Amino acid sequence: MNLNSKIYVAGHRGMVGSAIVRELIRQGYTNLILRTHSQLDLCNQAAVNSFMEQERPQYIFLAAAHVGGIGANQAAPADFMYQNMMLEMNVIHAAWRCGCSKLLFLGSSCIYPRLAPQPMREDCLLTSPLEPTNEAYALAKISGLKYCQYLNRQYGTTYISVMPTNLYGPNDNYHPQHSHVLPALIRRFHEAKLSGAEKVICWGDGSPLREFLYVDDLAQLCVHLMNTYNGNETVNAGTGKEITIKELAELVAKTVGYKGKIEWDTSRPNGTPRKLLDVSKAKGLGWQYKTELTDGIRMAYQDFLDNPSRD
Repeated sequence: MNLNSKIYVAGHRGMVGSAIVRELIRQGYTNLILRTHSQLDLCNQAAVNSFMEQERPQYIFLAAAHVGGIGANQAAPADFMYQNMMLEMNVIHAAWRCGCSKLLFLGSSCIYPRLAPQPMREDCLLTSPLEPTNEAYALAKISGLKYCQYLNRQYGTTYISVMPTNLYGPNDNYHPQHSHVLPALIRRFHEAKLSGAEKVICWGDGSPLREFLYVDDLAQLCVHLMNTYNGNETVNAGTGKEITIKELAELVAKTVGYKGKIEWDTSRPNGTPRKLLDVSKAKGLGWQYKTELTDGIRMAYQDFLDNPSRD
């Protein structure tokens, strides 16, 4: 990409999209195309086609998605599948029709099998069943990844994909029912501290292992890959380090300053037992994460305090 290349960031108000915009601006890119949901509904194919034909971006970062935690995924699997399938297919297809030079598709590590060998390599995709609690979202993301691969194979496009681990950081979603585990814990422990609650109840038994990547580190990888990577296989994005949910809850409680008890509701689902990515490919391509979890949670909590009205 040249610094004046026409670049469209889909989903620029979300956590990932806003981080990519920050990184592009930091590196000096000046010709960014941004549209809010009210300005452009990505699930509306005609609107997306019209937008692409008018703007004809040279590069696209597809960071838009309908996301949520275990509870949200279980409650509305049809919504998660439909909205994600529609928006990604509309954007990718319209990009191809309008001759977009290069597109980067953002997926999720939940695309990999529930019991995949750990750490999970890019080539373990579709080798065994998915995690049932987020199967609908995973299938949508797999479809977007595969559609990029098929366009590359059939039409010679250069559409790449990145599969990040659990993300957190500025502009995260802290909704009490629809957020992912880390922002949900930040909000829960913060509210418990303010109310003086004696205990906080968390889902599951705390045993699952999870990996967390600060979103600005992911944004640096995305811009780096857009400029350097043309392969047809996806690229994992993570830290290569993992922590139990129990340890995570204790770390968040300490960061927030909550001093009460933490109890576990074992009637609630744990989700995938372990989900660690093999990030050797990203490292081989010249990228390394920078933000350690303790520092990242501290910055994420400050972001939460600075934006109290955000769900």
